Amino acid sequence: MMKLWGGRFSTGTAKILDEFNASIPFDKELYIEDIEGSIAHSQMLANQGILSEEEAQKIKEGLLQIKKEIENGEFTWDIADEDIHMAIEKRLIELIGDTGKKLHTARSRNDQVAVDFRRWVLKRNLDLAKKIKELIEVFVNIAKEHKNTLLPGMTHLQHAQPISFAYHMLAYASMFKRDYERFIESYKRNNKNPLGCAALAGTPHNIDRFQTTKALGFDEPTINCLDTVSDRDFALEILFNISMLMMHASRISEELIIWSTSEFGFITLSDEYSTGSSIMPQKKNPDVPELIRGKTGRVYGNLVALLTVMKGLPLAYNKDTQEDKEPVFDSVKNALISIEILKETLKTMSVNADKMYEACKKGHLTATDLADYLVNKGVPFREAHHITGRAVALAESKGVDLSDLSLEELKKIDNRIGDDLDLSLENSMNSRKSYGATAPQRVQEQIEYFEKFLKESE
Repeated sequence: MMKLWGGRFSTGTAKILDEFNASIPFDKELYIEDIEGSIAHSQMLANQGILSEEEAQKIKEGLLQIKKEIENGEFTWDIADEDIHMAIEKRLIELIGDTGKKLHTARSRNDQVAVDFRRWVLKRNLDLAKKIKELIEVFVNIAKEHKNTLLPGMTHLQHAQPISFAYHMLAYASMFKRDYERFIESYKRNNKNPLGCAALAGTPHNIDRFQTTKALGFDEPTINCLDTVSDRDFALEILFNISMLMMHASRISEELIIWSTSEFGFITLSDEYSTGSSIMPQKKNPDVPELIRGKTGRVYGNLVALLTVMKGLPLAYNKDTQEDKEPVFDSVKNALISIEILKETLKTMSVNADKMYEACKKGHLTATDLADYLVNKGVPFREAHHITGRAVALAESKGVDLSDLSLEELKKIDNRIGDDLDLSLENSMNSRKSYGATAPQRVQEQIEYFEKFLKESE
């Protein structure tokens, strides 16, 4: 069968070329955007006197019928149609005759796909931002319950200083808030209309790009048509944003995996979001966070794949760019389900506060507090550091935590240690009152900060 573009060809394309060239198996995902873009385009053509109002209405009715056919599973997908744009246009011509052939006036598949794909990506930026907000709300809700739940804060995965579990959760809220902002900023930056750029140089037809901009919800038309039809920055941005988002999701996933082990026991994952072993009946596996860790590598690969596709392309459109959609579709799909299931996993887990407190009694977490105490007594920090080291050595020799040494034992190490010294874990945490720190009043400020963010970004 002759293609819609086949006027200068004397034969049809080889069957293997149809299979190699076609994007319809995956770009049919864009059918809504394609139909909406075509309706806006045809109405603009009518407003400009290029089509009659009757023709534009006929085109609109035909496109809406095609939409219904697709959604009802009645549309025939044919790989010979190459892509979603040609499939819909061919069906439109079947439905309304020669009027359907006028739809493509003053546009190219180059600007058509740029409109469709850009609008799809813009919507997914907002979908992901919404999911991230829901996840941040879970972190905030956990924090509200655990402002006084002690947890060993770590550096190098070694016990460092006592913090609250709330404080730890709000660190992740901070990460994911940056992710939210990236998706929103990408939406704003890329909400520009490619329609009317045609193949690469614009069109001689008297079109109104500002009219289609308004109809399709863009902020403004793109400024340079040559750039527009070959621009996939918006696709790369969402892939980068997803990669960063999934990196953060992978970090909390790693901690959930560690915390749920017998060695830590800080949390217990719910049965709903755990799996078992086919051979070991006692096992309860953290497959959700493990899969999120794995999918993070997958979305990194999608970003690198499209960067590699784009890196050597001359202006303007090149067929290589057809490789843009599958990585984006895949990353979006995996990010949406990953953030949703991470949210539910966090909501349903149990926090084992006693185990966390027990862990805080290992590693001499209040050592820095003793050094700070001595500094406040006028001892140079390096000398205070050395004195504290001797106190830690004493605790080690006795097989106890530094916080368990008596005042008398500590006074024997240095006579500048007085009765006002308090090396309790609670005092250590509560004393860290600098802005952004782990003291309960500072954590409460952070909770209120995130609550305000969640409310203002509704």
